[in-house]
This record gives sequence, structure tokens and C-alpha cells, in this order.
Amino acid sequence: MSAAAESLGTLLGGRVIYAQQRAGYRTGIEPVLLAAAIPARAGERVLEAGTGAGAALLCLAARLPEISATGIERDPDLARLAGRNIAANHWAARLTVEARDITAAATGGPAFDHACANPPWHDRRATPSPNPLRRAAKHAAPGLLEAWAAALAAALRPRGSLTLILPAGALAAGLAALERAGCGAARLLPLWPKPGRAARLILLQARRAATGPCQILPGLTLHTPGGGYTAAAEAILRHGAALDLGTVA
Repeated sequence: MSAAAESLGTLLGGRVIYAQQRAGYRTGIEPVLLAAAIPARAGERVLEAGTGAGAALLCLAARLPEISATGIERDPDLARLAGRNIAANHWAARLTVEARDITAAATGGPAFDHACANPPWHDRRATPSPNPLRRAAKHAAPGLLEAWAAALAAALRPRGSLTLILPAGALAAGLAALERAGCGAARLLPLWPKPGRAARLILLQARRAATGPCQILPGLTLHTPGGGYTAAAEAILRHGAALDLGTVA
């Protein structure tokens, strides 16, 4: 991929250098919110499926520089771009990217403490993007969510956390995928676009081999009535604050 095919920007208010494809999927707030919700501590290991250009890994490392993380990305061009982003931010000692499908083979080495994903998800009733790169990033093949959840859960230690960010319409499928993957005690955090508006995005977090009822948390309101970010959203998206889902260890 040539430099002309990429655009250079930043994340977290300039704390993270971030290049991405001009023509492919353009990073939104989803990977930043996902990274903020991972309950990792210093010295722990994190696995991400569908890493793309590395936005979630980079934001996680900015908040928790003493973690180590592995990203899995099936598109070799994106995997190489994520590697360059990692190097540009001087985190090559702690962050790595593997160019493969998360469901193709198990990741070797010790079990991970946390896993996460912003999976492709596209409403089949909607018109798919004519851009093949964007279509591949957003369109989920049948069974993909369940397969990703199973692969991520299999790489976790017992009680390790699995966090997903999904469209609100995928709530039932997300909960079912977590349950089939052996992850329980799920917590749901709605992401409200504005006060009084229905949530378009949700965060789901569960623990491998944990038991307990699903809990619905108060949620996070992203924008004020005037359209700017709320103070809580600003702290996460611009300043790298954590988004605590409160899952028990």
C-alpha cells in the first residue's frame, strides 16, 4: 500500500499517531470506546480480533503502557499498516499484529487476560457499500460473530474478560454468542447518542466460565443536546480515560 493511499492523523486528542486507508473503512469512535472499556491492568495480556489499522490497540497502550497486546487482522495490508502505526508510536516492544483470520488457528503461548473486538456487522436489509474495502470491514458473514466470540474466549484464561462493541440491533446475537462461547455474567452498557435518543451502539462484556445474571448499566451519553461531546465522552475520546463496566474479577 502506497503512502498516497493512506491519510495521517491522530487519536486521543493528538496523543496517538494514526495512519489509515483513504479508500477503506474509516475509523470512528468505536475502537476508542472499545479500548477504554477493557479492564486490563499493568502486566496483563490483551487479544483483539479484527485489528484493522490498530486504533484500539494504540488507544489501549496510550492508557496502559505496561500491558502487552496482540492484534489479529486477516487483511495483510491492514496488518502491515497497523504494524507501522505501532512502530510510529514506539510500542513495538509490547504490541504485535498477526496477519490471519482469528478463527483459522489458535494463538499460541500463555492464555490472555482480556480479549476484545469491534466485529464486522451489517444489516442485510441495508444496501452494502460499493467500496470493497469498506464492505469487507462492515459486512458480517453468517455465523461470524459466534465464531469470533468462540475463538476469543478459547484464548482467555478462566475469568478473563471478553468485550465487544456492537450496533444496538445486534444485542440478542451478541449475548447469544457470548453464552455459546462459555462467557457469563455479561454486562451491557448502552451508548446514547444524545439525551432521550435510542442507543445505536452497545458495549457487551462477559467473563470466561463466569456465572451470574446479565446486568444493564446506566450507559454513556455521547453528545450534548447542542451536538458537542459530553464531558464524560470527551474524557474518554480525547483524554484516554477508562470506561468502567464494573465487571467483577
